[in-house]
Amino acid sequence: MEYTFTLKYQLAEDAEDHDLLVERLAVAGCDDALIGLGIAGRMALEFMREALSAEQAIESALRQVKSVMPSARLIEVAPDYVGLTDVADLIGVSRQNMRKLMLTHYQSFPLPLSEGNASLWHLADVLGWLEHRGGYRWPPAVQETAQVALNINLSQQIARYQQE
Repeated sequence: MEYTFTLKYQLAEDAEDHDLLVERLAVAGCDDALIGLGIAGRMALEFMREALSAEQAIESALRQVKSVMPSARLIEVAPDYVGLTDVADLIGVSRQNMRKLMLTHYQSFPLPLSEGNASLWHLADVLGWLEHRGGYRWPPAVQETAQVALNINLSQQIARYQQE
């Protein structure tokens, strides 16, 4: 099965030349990733990786990146944090339709992580809710990948707070 996911990192202050990092990542096995360096001090790697499971795909990518950039800090594994537009695009409905679902079923719809102009949810929670309702479709590997991303992100958050 092919899994699509993104790893977002904060680079160390002493990070080597970006071109050299990209070369070293490819040699380490990350040649199945598109690498973005658009924000100073940050790197995003979007993978399309063949594996037996989403967990295996993501864990192998994390190990490979760590072998090249041991001092880089993982910010986020995606897909995890999403807005209603992201979910609507994924399942092929309008944002308004997704908002109507959320408002109509406010008692059972997953609680947002953050509520406001840009409310955010865990994708795995929303997909689980939609799966229970039935009638919606999305690529089969997305839900599994979203659950693994959520688990890793939660572990990262717990570790950050325990360090403080």
